[in-house]
Parts: sequence; structure tokens; C-alpha cells
Amino acid sequence: MRISDICIRRPVFATVLSLLVLLVGMMSYSRLTVREYPNIDEPVVTVDTRYRGASAEIVESQVTKPLEDSLAGIEGVDVLSSISRQERSQITVRFRVERDADSAAADVRDRVSRVRQRLPDDIDEPVIAKVEADASPIIWVAFSSDRHSPLEMSDFASRIIKPRLQTLPGAADARVFGERRYAMRIWLDRDRMAAFGLTVQDVEDAIRRQNVELPAGRIESREREFAVVAQTDLVEPAQFEAVVLRQAGTPDAYPVRIRDVGRVEVAPENERTSVRFMGRPAISIGLIKQATANPLDLKRGLDEMLPRLQAELPEGMSMTIANDTTVFIERSIDAVFATIWEAVLLVAGVCLFFLRSWRAMLVPLVTIPVSLVGAFTLMYALGFSINTLTLLALVLAIGLVVDDAIVVLENIYRHIEEGMAPLAAAFQGAREIGFAIVAMTITLAAVYAPVAFMTGRTGKLFTEFALTLAGAVLVSGFVALTLSPMMCAKLLRHERTHGPVYNAIERFLGGLTHGYRGVLSASLELRWLVMLVFAVVAGSSVWLMGQLKTELAPLEDRGRVVGLFNGPEGATLDYMARYARELEEIYASIPEVDRYLVITGNPTVSQGISFVGFADWSERARRSSEIASELQPRMRAVTGVNAFPSLPASFGQGARSRPVSFVVSTSDSYEELAAVAEAFLDAMRDNPGLVSPDTDLKLTMPELAVEVDRDRAADLGVAVDVIGRTLETMLGGRQVTRYKQDAEQYEVIVQVAADDRRDPRDIRDIYVRARNGDMVPLASVVKVSERVAPRELNHFGQRRSVTISANLAPDYTLGEALKWMEATAERLLPPGYGTDYDGQSREFKSSSASLALVFVLALAFIYLVLAAQFESFRDPFIIMLTVPLSMTGALGALWLTGGTLNVYSQIGLVTLVGLITKHGILIVEFSNQLREQGQTLREAVVEAAVLRLRPILMTTGAMVLGAVPLALATGAGAESRQQIGWVIVGGLLIGTFFTLFVVPTVYTLLARREREALPDGASAQIQT
Repeated sequence: MRISDICIRRPVFATVLSLLVLLVGMMSYSRLTVREYPNIDEPVVTVDTRYRGASAEIVESQVTKPLEDSLAGIEGVDVLSSISRQERSQITVRFRVERDADSAAADVRDRVSRVRQRLPDDIDEPVIAKVEADASPIIWVAFSSDRHSPLEMSDFASRIIKPRLQTLPGAADARVFGERRYAMRIWLDRDRMAAFGLTVQDVEDAIRRQNVELPAGRIESREREFAVVAQTDLVEPAQFEAVVLRQAGTPDAYPVRIRDVGRVEVAPENERTSVRFMGRPAISIGLIKQATANPLDLKRGLDEMLPRLQAELPEGMSMTIANDTTVFIERSIDAVFATIWEAVLLVAGVCLFFLRSWRAMLVPLVTIPVSLVGAFTLMYALGFSINTLTLLALVLAIGLVVDDAIVVLENIYRHIEEGMAPLAAAFQGAREIGFAIVAMTITLAAVYAPVAFMTGRTGKLFTEFALTLAGAVLVSGFVALTLSPMMCAKLLRHERTHGPVYNAIERFLGGLTHGYRGVLSASLELRWLVMLVFAVVAGSSVWLMGQLKTELAPLEDRGRVVGLFNGPEGATLDYMARYARELEEIYASIPEVDRYLVITGNPTVSQGISFVGFADWSERARRSSEIASELQPRMRAVTGVNAFPSLPASFGQGARSRPVSFVVSTSDSYEELAAVAEAFLDAMRDNPGLVSPDTDLKLTMPELAVEVDRDRAADLGVAVDVIGRTLETMLGGRQVTRYKQDAEQYEVIVQVAADDRRDPRDIRDIYVRARNGDMVPLASVVKVSERVAPRELNHFGQRRSVTISANLAPDYTLGEALKWMEATAERLLPPGYGTDYDGQSREFKSSSASLALVFVLALAFIYLVLAAQFESFRDPFIIMLTVPLSMTGALGALWLTGGTLNVYSQIGLVTLVGLITKHGILIVEFSNQLREQGQTLREAVVEAAVLRLRPILMTTGAMVLGAVPLALATGAGAESRQQIGWVIVGGLLIGTFFTLFVVPTVYTLLARREREALPDGASAQIQT
């Protein structure tokens, strides 16, 4: 006995089945997390090592290279890259997305520990973290005050706020920008020191001897004991100033103290970055999420903590969220939820128009909540989340899940209108259509079978979308075979008389059906003309494919723009800050801007970044790309820095990520690599589609080389290490010891006063002590020369590399840009040079290849599934001829609306393969049934096509109108939703129209002349 027969006879049982689906689905929904995308963030582990005093070249050879050699053999590594800067090595190990982050980090720690003995002894221990090197915070909090100094604001942010923020769920780090950390600064006067015959070593030794904090034990009497605290440490500037450097030589002389050769003050440890928020000095904390963490969890935790933190702020200090990338995520998800309700209303309108009965309309509408909520069970079981992609799947599912119910309803309703009793009509109609329902449901689910074989970030995106949609369709097929026939038997009635609206629509549909019968009969007389039209329409898809541009994802309006500015190498903070204020004035003049945060000196002193937030999407008429177009020439006009706006990328790319990220690698020297990169830049400047091209290889950082005359130094008895330490202390500032303030330890730093280190010639006037005790100026033992050095040395895949990046002009896509870059590389690169991609460009190249494979596999899976169901290799071929017709409609819709081939539109194309075959299944399956009853081939196909016209029109109307809210979407994330919406709308409209003629025509050409009864009782489909 069929399940539909059981449910018609037992209506309570049928109802309970659907209620159970709803109950389990609602429980699953309550346990699903909400995020922007599926968990597509690949595990990233960084190794950060500091080597004080080392140049970039030394860091590269002695630290970075040994570590890279050890890390390269770890399983699952996708990209191994590194940055060697002065005193710092940063290695980023990016794993494939399927690799577990914790085990990846453990492997990295193991490999680092193996090679530790090969690294220099003076390095700080490598810090291993599950976060990308130079990772961008997702939320920035700004502190400003008109009563507190930057030191006080920074101290409060670092001591009180930062530790609390680091405990938020998903937080990897909380970094303070513009930090002014307390330090005891001892500013030495080199001339006075020389006059007293003192060196920096004398100062350092004296401070170390006199600033100690040691346990002193206790005093124990017979009945009491006392802890003894020896207050031997120094905590006040006056105490440091009183430190004796040399005792008096005679009774009449005075001892020499620090205040005699310098001054002491509490001042910032360093001032190499600055932050301004809304034109005011500020301190900022950036929250960096863990590589695989949910940003919305982090934001929710901050929202809960923020009121408590603000209540603890000192009077006059404010704490504001200056830049929040999660706002776009929340708005985008809210917009998709609203789209779901819009789609439900439109689909309900379609059902009401065709059925013209409120009672009949309930049958397909009940399928929507059961199928959507039931899909949550599958999502929870597979570890999915509620995100943009799964919600898009649910929007499309609204038009799909009613299809099966509509087909069942229409077939049963047709029998009732012919005079059959509702109960008998339900049995008859459900049996006739049962096989077609199963075939359509399994076929649509089979489209997504190849998704299981996809890997990488794009594979994860596709998997959650596809399986969510497939889950909803499977549930809808179950409902169509259980609940829908029962409801038809209970709710539908034969109406002898109808109202004027009903009759008017019926006359329209009847006329449409009659006209279709005539046109179809005429087209079957001109079958080869129909096939010629088919060839032209299907072939148009190839032409349209060549006309469409390609990119990773549409450029979304994320409600903000990132302003990047770079000064000349060697620029000071004051220099950069002057031009940063000019940029602030530009931002403030844009009416849509409601906040801006400018950080100067990040990641190096000569670089800066600004985050410019716009008003809500509903409060402005211009999109972020239009505002960026206005900012571009104004920022470029700021002389002294290279400034330009950059729109944030999709798929979790960093704030500094640019669309074009082309890597050139070699084993040659950096000088030779820089020459090749410069030739590349010259060619890019001639391409108007590439905006603000740049490279990360800068060999122009000014540097002073101090060469020691070793023979002269030996003659004078001056050790080379003394010269080196003297330069480090006097010019760079040496941390000698620490002092305590408010239960925190801060550094004591000795350095020459700022006025005595402004000119390269000041190096020569620093004194060291000779063997005979005389003070010798460094001019006697060193030579100072100017040269240029690299700002940073980069590796990609263990080879020396340069990353050439650029933004894109509005009418230039990433696919066009990378084709041009590849052609230029073939022309310019000498032998021994290789190319690769990073960032958005790498993601684009990998996604293009994987999606093409999925499309081909989807066609193969559908064909095989249909062949198994129909027990024929011909029928599936007939059905699948609808696919190229729908592709033409989809690609044409993209072309007319200015769309591109991207991840979203390609997901829509694969989905369309399953949707359009449903029409062919209905016609072919019913034609086979009628032929088994004895009708001729032509009679059967005409009758089948005419009888299935109304359900085909209803299902097409439901699917198209269900996708219309996507095609016409506005607000956050609308650009991506529009792409997939237009693919479905255009593909179904064009594909359905031609399907109604092409499938019957091809059926008469290719179907078997004699129809035999199928095995397993398939010939009994319409028996009662």
C-alpha cells in the first residue's frame, strides 16, 4: 500500500507526521548559531619572533628561513608566507579549510620546538597563535577625553578594559592602537656625560644596582613574627634622578648623580602610532577574532559587557564603538529574513490566482512552514548555521516546496471538477502523480550530490546552501505524499457555480490551454523548425557566457570604506599625522559619513589606515562604491602621501585586502625582484582598469650604516660590543630595569635626549671610554654612511616574493584583471620566476575551477538518477534538453542587468539545473502513462503537455515570484542576492516557455515507438 493511501485513510496519522517534523525542526532552530557566512575561515597559525637589534636581512636568514624549512612539511598547508622586518619575523601558515585549527596549531608548535636550537640565542621565544599575522580587528573601540592625557587614557584602556575584552567569546586578541604606555624615561645629555667621564654603561649599571626588589625574610619572636620588606626599589622620578653614578673623589667634591647628566620623567614608552576619532585624539582597542570564530558571538558579548565598562570609566572619558564590521552582517541577515516573508506572500498570491479558492490554497501553503522548519533539522544535524547562504536557500525553497503540493493538488482538483468524489479523487490523483513527485524530488536533490566532493572555502559556501535547499525539497516531497492528499480529500469540494472572478480567470486559463494545444499541435508538424529554434536559443548561452565578466563576488555595499595612506619610506609620525588631518577634513565633508577613525603608524610608521563609516542604508541614497568614487580623486590630491579608498571585500578578507593580489616569486636577489616588480607596475599604470597599483617590496627605506674601524678601536682599547650597546642605548633606547606603579610593572628606558639625535652627525658626538680612561668620540672609531634598505622581506611558498596589488575601476572585473596580469607576466618575467595568487585573487581562481566541475557533475548525476527512475536512457536525455534553454535565460538576465559570473550567480545556475528539469519530468512521465493506456505517441504527448500546463505554470509562477524579492533586493548585501535572484527568474521564464514546445517535439523524435509496461508495477501508476 502506498504511503499516500495510508495518509488519506488516516488523517490524524498524516497530521502527526507533519507536526513531528515541525516540532523537531523548531528545537533544531533554537540551537543553530547565526553568522554571516558558513564557517569558511581556514585555520591560520602564526609564528611571531622578535630579534632585537637585527636587520631585516639577518631576521630573514637566521630566523625566518630555518622556521619555514621546518614548517613546510606539515600536513594540510595551503599557503606558507612570511614577513621579515627589522627586529621581527612573522610567519603565517594558512591551512586548508578542512584541517582542524587546534591540531594544526599543535603541529606548528611541534615543528618550531624542533628547530629552536638552530635559532639565535638572543631572540625572544617564538609566539604561536591561532590568528593571522597583521590580522585586522573586526570591531574597534575608541576612547577619548577632554580631561585625561593620552598616557592616562592608554593606561586605563590597557589595564582595565583590554583584559576584560580578551575574555569575550571568540576573541583571539585585543590590541591597543595609539598606546602610550607608562615608562620611566631617563634622557641623557651626551656632552655632560663626556665632561664627567661617564658612559651609558655606567648609567645602566648604577640603575641596575640601586633599583632592586628582593625578599628580606622575616623577624620571629617567641609569640609574633614580622615580615620584613626592604624598600630597595625606585618608583619616583626624583628617586631615579638621585641615583649616584660616581662617588666623590675628595671630601670637598659632590657625587655625580643622574640629574647631573640628564633628566628623568614619566613619559610614553614609545610614540610611533597615533589615533584620532572624529577629529579628536584618541586611544583605540581593536578586537581580533579567532580564525574560525563567529563574529556575531563576539559582538553580542561586547554589547552585553559595554554598559558595565562604560559605568566604570573615569569622569570625562568616553568609550565608543568606532568601527563595527558586524553591523553589515546583522543588517544583511535581517534583510534576508524580510525577503522570506515577501516570498511567502507572493507565492500565496500565485496559488490563490490559479486555484481561486481559499480552501485549496491552504494545501500548498501548509507545505512552506513544514518544509522550511523541517530543513532546520538537517542543518543542525550537519553542523550548519543560520547564515546568508542558508537563508538564501530557504528563500528559494519557498517557491520550490509548494511545487510538489501544487502538482498533487492540481491533479486531484482536476478529477473533482470532472465530478469525482473528493476521497476517490484523492486516491486516484495521488497514485497518478506519485512517481512524478518522487522523481522531481530526488532529481532536485541529486543536483547537489557533487557538492559533497567540493573542497576549500567555496566548497563550504556551496555545501551549506545546497544541502539546506535539498533538505527543504525532500521534506516538501514527503509532505506532498502524506499531508497534501489528505488535506485535498478533506478540504476540496466540487463547486457547481462560481463567482465572476473565478469564471473570468477560468476563461483566461481555458483559452490559454486551448491556444497552447493548437500551437503545440502546429509545432509538431514543424518539428525540425522547433529544433532549429532550440539550437539557436541553446547556442546563445555559449555567446552570452563569453560576454559576461567574471569575479569572485559582487562588490557589496558594506556601509563603510577603508582609507589607506602610505608616506615615503623613513617618514616620521609627525609627517604622517599632518597629512592624516587633511584626510580627516575630506571625510568630514562627505554628508553620508557618520564616523571615522584614523590610525597613523600602522603597521609601520610610514603607513596609515582609516575606517570611514556611513549612515544606515535606509538613510542614504548613494551606495558605498559611489562615495568611494568621490573620495578617490580627493584623496589622491593629498600631496605627500599616497592615499586611496578601498571597499571591504567579501568572505572575511582583511581590511588591507585588495582585489588584485598577484604574487611573483624567485630565488634571485631582492634587488633583481624589485626591478621586475617595477616593470610590472609601469605596465599596470598604463591599464586604466587597475587603480592605485602597489607592491609590498620597498627597498627605499633610508638607513645609516655604522662601520667600525676595528684596528683603531683595538688601538684605543674600545671593545666593539661596547660601541654596539652604546648606540643601541643612546639612539634606540634600552630597557634597563623596571619599576612598579599601581601594581603594574613598567619599563625604565635610558636614551639620549631627542634634540641630540636629530641629525646623522650626532652619532659621531657620542662618547665611549678608552682603555686609559679617556673619553673617545665615536667619530674616532666609526664611519657613518647613508644607504637604503628594505622595509620588509617577504616569502611566499618559501621563496622570495613580491605581492603586486591593485584596486579595480568600476567597470573592470577581477577576471579581466587577472587575465591581463597573467599575460603581462608571460611577457615580462624572466626565466626562474613563478607566479601565484593571494587573498581575493587566490579565492577567485580556486572557486572558478571547482564550480565548473560541480556543474558538469550535477548534469551527470541528474541524468543517471533519471535514467534509473525511468528505466530508460532516452527519457532523461529528452528531459535534460531543457537545461541549455534555461541557461540562456539565466545568462541573458545577468547580461541585461549588468551582472557577472561569480560565486552567487554560479550557485544559482547549478540550482537552476534541478528546477527546470521538473517540467520535463511532468510531461514525459504523464506521456508514458498515457501511452501505456494505449494512446499513440503524438496523442499522448499532446494530451500530457496540455494537462500538465496548469501545474507547470503554477510551479513556474511560484518559483519565479519566490525569487523576485531576491532579484529586486535592496539594503545590506543586496548585490549578492540580486545575482542569484536574476539567474532563477530569467532561467525559469525562458526555460519554461521553450520547454513547453521543445520537450514534446523531442519526445516524438526520440521516444521509443512502442511503450512496454515498466517493471516493478510502474505500469500500474494510474490504477485504482
